[in-house]
Amino acid sequence: MPENSLSRHVPKGSSKTYATRWCLEDLDFSAIGHDCLRDREDLFLLVCCASFIESGADTYSRNLREYFSNDPEMGAWLREQWEMEELQHGLALKAYVNHAWPDFDWESAYSDFFAEYGRLCVAGELEPTRGQELVARCIVEMGTTTYYQALNAVSEEPVLRKLTWLIRTDEVRHYKFFRRHFLKYRELEGLRRGQVIAALWRRMRELRQSDADVAFRHAVSWRYRGKAQTVSARDAKKQAYGLMRSHYPIDLAARMALKPLLLGPRWQHWLERPTTAMARWVMLG
Repeated sequence: MPENSLSRHVPKGSSKTYATRWCLEDLDFSAIGHDCLRDREDLFLLVCCASFIESGADTYSRNLREYFSNDPEMGAWLREQWEMEELQHGLALKAYVNHAWPDFDWESAYSDFFAEYGRLCVAGELEPTRGQELVARCIVEMGTTTYYQALNAVSEEPVLRKLTWLIRTDEVRHYKFFRRHFLKYRELEGLRRGQVIAALWRRMRELRQSDADVAFRHAVSWRYRGKAQTVSARDAKKQAYGLMRSHYPIDLAARMALKPLLLGPRWQHWLERPTTAMARWVMLG
């Protein structure tokens, strides 16, 4: 697939016009400041792992589209907006890795990653009701929003800063869409707050044992393949996440996690501290 094949994507035969908010041509990869990236293995791993996961978006979006097959609005948005933007994130991050670290064999590393990752993206992993799945999606979008915001904060390289903020902005919009439709299904399904909390907790726990572990393992394996230096994926992930720890927007993560509960001001205030602690445990270890 050409790097710019999703640019300004407008599907044919759609009842509604969708288009990505930006395209690869908006990024000048030739302007990458390589001096900012010298000896920055932590940045390499954070960007590379994100590129792997985003590039596999069509696998898990297919499961979602099937789950919402009798909801025309949700199905169209998933197919024609969300999936297109997620794949564009993958293309852009892949292009960045190839330009910034041209000695890295991205294609081979991604092939190995996807052979394992693809087996994890199964329909059985979806929540038991559509409303609960939508609130779980809010947690995933919370994770990606805060990840890219933190990555933006720790990078001094201008092209990477622009790219991560563009992706972060997309992820915020995705969160808002999923949350809006969750509210609709909450009423349709008569979801109780306990069911919502259960879905939130299950997805938060999955984020801790997440796709990132698979991505880090293959990124590290291919980065140091054939080299004398030996680095464990666990240590590499710990070091890379340690870079983002002081810049991670933990308060934003807590607010995004709590919003689907529709709490009153008193409960919201009371739960902010434990939710912040839980978000820190999940996202930063």
